[in-house]
Amino acid sequence: MRGPHNIIRLVRTGATLERTGAMKVIMDAVEAPKLLRVVLRTLVWPVKWVGYKGDPTVPPAPRALTALGPAYIKFGQVLSTRPDVVGDALARQLMVLQDKLPPFSTAEAKAEVSRELGVAAEAVFAEFSDAVAAASIAQVHKATLVDTGEDVAVKVLRPGIERAFQKDIDAFYFAARMIEILSPASRRLRPMEVIRHFAGVVHGELDLRLESASASEFAETTRNDEGFSVPEIKWHLSGRRVMTLGWVEGLGFGDIEALRASGHNLEDVAGRVLQLFLSHALRDGLFHADMHQGNLKLGANGDIIAFDFGIMGRIDAYTRRVYAEILYGFIQRDYRRVAEVHFEAGYVPADRDVEEFAAALRAVGEPIFGMEASRISMGRLLSYLFEVTERFGMETRTELILLQRTMVVVEGVARSLDPHMNIWQVAKPVVENYIKDSIGPKAVLRDLALTARVLARFGPKLPAMAEAALIRQSTPDHQSESNNGWWQLVTAVLAAAAGAGAMALYLRSS
Repeated sequence: MRGPHNIIRLVRTGATLERTGAMKVIMDAVEAPKLLRVVLRTLVWPVKWVGYKGDPTVPPAPRALTALGPAYIKFGQVLSTRPDVVGDALARQLMVLQDKLPPFSTAEAKAEVSRELGVAAEAVFAEFSDAVAAASIAQVHKATLVDTGEDVAVKVLRPGIERAFQKDIDAFYFAARMIEILSPASRRLRPMEVIRHFAGVVHGELDLRLESASASEFAETTRNDEGFSVPEIKWHLSGRRVMTLGWVEGLGFGDIEALRASGHNLEDVAGRVLQLFLSHALRDGLFHADMHQGNLKLGANGDIIAFDFGIMGRIDAYTRRVYAEILYGFIQRDYRRVAEVHFEAGYVPADRDVEEFAAALRAVGEPIFGMEASRISMGRLLSYLFEVTERFGMETRTELILLQRTMVVVEGVARSLDPHMNIWQVAKPVVENYIKDSIGPKAVLRDLALTARVLARFGPKLPAMAEAALIRQSTPDHQSESNNGWWQLVTAVLAAAAGAGAMALYLRSS
């Protein structure tokens, strides 16, 4: 239910941050203005006693977020990859949220496995270890298969996690509604749609059958990517609350010292992380949307190994081309073209001035080029971008939220390995190659071939469409709709002609 009772949840959030000391830590990390600090702390201090205590042995921020529940833990995971936003000290504290949370008992995990698979865990697994990683939604155990002796990873959802997440999502819905009511200007950002989008993502993450399917598809689309691998799914040992996949050995991306000691070139690894993500997003339209350090390992052979596929992103072909053109325009510093792409895609209202928008984009892009990543203030950059979007009436596009969020996370991972990385220089070859493949002559022929296939399926209906249009034209009752009838007739004829031409091109090229 999304009613006023959620006020209690939101009040408890502020109270927990204040009681654990996280409020001051977070305010200091983001350099919040003095007035904001005074207002927030004045509001929550009198009721801090209703906040959760959390584990006093844990630093304030992860202590508060862990006590508040899984949705807040997810938020902390994102912040842990952005030391340039929250500072190195807080980022290091939040990294424990990725895979080092308190686990539930092994006995409970075995019981969940037995219930889900319909057979005793001991009948399937010769060995079943205590949890080797525990995150906000599930935990992982290392096990050995009885029949083959193969080592596998068994992922098990936390008991009662669905109900816990629903409580947080309900509170977020309530907060979004209050924001829309109290701040009409915020409606252009569509906060309710944003929450609805993330709620769908989270609910998908709570069904491990969907994660298994995503992992299988992701492995298929990336099978030719050199230096990248995905563990194999064991379908016969997976279900809604349990997922079994091949065991992988490697160093976690969160252990920078161990990575350095391994002898691998971390600058190269950082570049590959960013380029692989862009390749998956632009080339395939399917990307790992939770690529924080806790979900990546570096194999002994230098392979980047990804796991935890609960959140996957998808982008249609048209949006990928728009996104690539925007990125390419920034890389080329062609701000006029970037502005035009925004207008062509409908991201900016047509009544706005393209030259003014291009000038605003120049002010965003120019400070980035020629600078080391460590010198870029993401806080100031994001603040200015918000001013630009508000000025030009851009609306939040929910289909790009996951892509934008993941880009932030991946950039943070890459920077943790190479603080001096130039993001734009690393991204340039991937974007250029995609532009060549998706906008050049070959792409035109490929699009025509796809069009031919579609029209071939609907070809038998085209004569009927033309006949129906002609009949409507000759019927007295529809004379007032003659213009529409002629347009339908012309459309049908053009469609038939286009279909014939596209099919000819397709057959010639195949």
